[in-house]
Amino acid sequence: RERMKIPVFHDDQHGTAIVVLAALRNALRLVKKDLKNTKIVLSGAGAAGTAIARLLVRSGAVNIIGFDKDGVICKSTPNLGDEMRTWFIDNCNPADFRGNISEVLEVADIFIGVSAPNVLTEADVASMAPKSIIFALANPDPEIDPVISRKYAAVVATGRSDQPNQINNVLAFPGIFRGLLDANAHKISDEMLVAAAEAIADCVSP
Repeated sequence: RERMKIPVFHDDQHGTAIVVLAALRNALRLVKKDLKNTKIVLSGAGAAGTAIARLLVRSGAVNIIGFDKDGVICKSTPNLGDEMRTWFIDNCNPADFRGNISEVLEVADIFIGVSAPNVLTEADVASMAPKSIIFALANPDPEIDPVISRKYAAVVATGRSDQPNQINNVLAFPGIFRGLLDANAHKISDEMLVAAAEAIADCVSP
C-alpha cells in the first residue's frame, strides 16, 4: 500500500471485513442493540479476523475477545513481531480475559467465526445473551450448525450460498475496486472500507 501508486486491496481480508460490518450493522438494527455496548467473540484472528476487528473498533466496538487455534488472545500472548497481532493485543480484550471460548460466550451478544468447523457447541450458543447474533462463516462447514444456532439466536448467518443470510465478500468485490478506480483513488483506507460497508447495509430497505 505504501509503495504502490494504486489502491491495494486483499479481498479475503478487507472484503470479508466490509461485508461482516455491513451485515452486523443491519443485524444490530433488527435486535435494537448498539455496537458500542455489545460483547463480541471472534473466532479466527488471522488476516480476515484482524481486518474485521479493526473495522468494528473503528465503528465503535469496545469489547472484542478474539481466539485463534492456540486460545484466547490476551496481554500475555506473544506478538512475534507481527503488526496485526500487536494491533489485536493492543485494541481487543480490554478486561484481559484468560478463559476458553465456552466461558466467554456466556451472555455474549455477537459471535463472529472466520476459523474452522465445529468450534461451538449447542450449550455455547444457548448461553449467549437474548437476541444474540451468530455469524459462523467458516466454509464449507461453519463453526456451528446453523439449524442449531437458529434455536437460540435472533440472527444467524453463514458463508454458504445454500443457507439464508449468506455473508460473502462477493457482495463487496469487485464493486469497491470499481469505485476506487472511478474516484481516481491512490490509497485505500479503513474509512473507505467503512463507507463501503455502510453503502452495502443501506441497500437493505427499512
